[in-house]
Amino acid sequence: MEFPILTVMILLPLISGAALLLWPGDEDGRANSARWLALGTTLIELVLGIALWLGFDTGTSAFQYRETVPLFEPYFSWALGIDGISLVLIALSVFLMPICILASWQSVKTRVPEYMAAFMLMEALMIGVFAATDLFLFYVMFEGGLIPMYLIIGIWGGTNRIYASYKFFLYTLLGSVLMLLAMMYMVSAAETTDIPTLMAYDFDPQVQVWLWLAFFASFAVKMPMWPVHTWLPDAHVQAPTAGSVILAGVLLKMGGYGFIRFSLPMFPDASVELMWLVFGLSMVAVVYTSLVALAQNDMKKLIAYSSVAHMAFVTVGLFGFNQQALEGSIVVMLSHGLVSGALFLCVGVVYDRLHTREISAYGGVANIMPRYAIFFMLFTMASVGLPGTSGFVGEFLVMLGAFKTSTWAVFVVCTGIILGAAYMLFLYRRVVFGTVTSEAVAGMRDLSVREYICLVPIAVATLWMGIAPNVFIDPVRAPVADIVARLNAAGAPQQEVAGSADDVSAPLAGAANLPARVLGAVAEATE
Repeated sequence: MEFPILTVMILLPLISGAALLLWPGDEDGRANSARWLALGTTLIELVLGIALWLGFDTGTSAFQYRETVPLFEPYFSWALGIDGISLVLIALSVFLMPICILASWQSVKTRVPEYMAAFMLMEALMIGVFAATDLFLFYVMFEGGLIPMYLIIGIWGGTNRIYASYKFFLYTLLGSVLMLLAMMYMVSAAETTDIPTLMAYDFDPQVQVWLWLAFFASFAVKMPMWPVHTWLPDAHVQAPTAGSVILAGVLLKMGGYGFIRFSLPMFPDASVELMWLVFGLSMVAVVYTSLVALAQNDMKKLIAYSSVAHMAFVTVGLFGFNQQALEGSIVVMLSHGLVSGALFLCVGVVYDRLHTREISAYGGVANIMPRYAIFFMLFTMASVGLPGTSGFVGEFLVMLGAFKTSTWAVFVVCTGIILGAAYMLFLYRRVVFGTVTSEAVAGMRDLSVREYICLVPIAVATLWMGIAPNVFIDPVRAPVADIVARLNAAGAPQQEVAGSADDVSAPLAGAANLPARVLGAVAEATE
């Protein structure tokens, strides 16, 4: 395409955000105009994202929609392009952003233009992270995302918002300083800042370990991995509902994207050598954070700890070093972005009515809000990994692929699935079932039209991904195959297990043959 669609998708929210800050009029008029302008901008971005998907060639791993404008060569260029992995994450970003604007329509009443401008800046930087093909442009976009989220938590958050915003900013910034130093070495060694070129460059194996650790310091915090996850529950609890949606839905995925884009293809020898570190931290994270989630009485904090456990699934899959595991980890990221965002929206619905997130304050909500209970049930089941939902597909592929690399890791991760079902069903039972004992709960109204518009698209996407996952797997298959080839050349460990990537990536193509295909794949894996 001659049209610079990626540049437009980055610049449009920036222009809209500037217009929001400069919009004339009184406070009420500016607030109403800001809501509509922000919503219109995000819908245009969604249309551009659909056009991006429809024009994408899924049969190649090459970067497409390439745009390059030299700025400070050889050190910095406005270089953009996407492969299939970038495509699905950009699609997730532009899909969630209009929902975030609608979710904030009534709940945010102060400094509305500035709030919407922060989200516009956030959208531009998120797309920039996934589309950047220049090393330092990626770094600018990656670090720039801290600023709007810091403001969203610190200005429009809860009572302890200042503490949470500073903790979020300092945790994520510290690791990124080491990543910047590693980038400077990489540019001096490879004499290029082009990311596709660096992905094929063979760095000295002895230096790779240090480079890998420098990038790991940044990406582990961003995901977040245990034990550098403690900023996440505070950030989620204090952030407004839309802030939690975009934080869990997209920002956490930047860490996983960093592993896929940098750590695995650029430092394959170090990735193989340090696989034990990632598996060890991931196994602890799955069990520990699931147990902590069981002890929570704050709905947001429970879902926040569940996010850490689900991101551990991602890291286990990424370091499974085979097609199934890597594809599964990407599907888990997409599924978690949808499901966790929806769960935070569900918490926001009842919080707007009762102004508390304490689980003990609710009970019997299904009697008062039956439609809300149905949506909440769907997203709870998807989080648990019920077959037919997006949660099942990714977790199944991760376990099947990682089983070839580490049987023990998969065994521990399976216990996390059981614990995940325990804390999510505990949450749902305490909030939704039972009798109504509170007058405040009895007075709550069911979903409004605006809340339907927020939840229905995510519900459709969750079921679509569970029934026809190949729509989302096809774009990532070719770039994942290239990464796996790099890892295999570096000596990635694999056990002989029956079944191929195509055997397992292709299941669940239709709802009618879902049980037979899943049982067939399980039988092949256990032969």
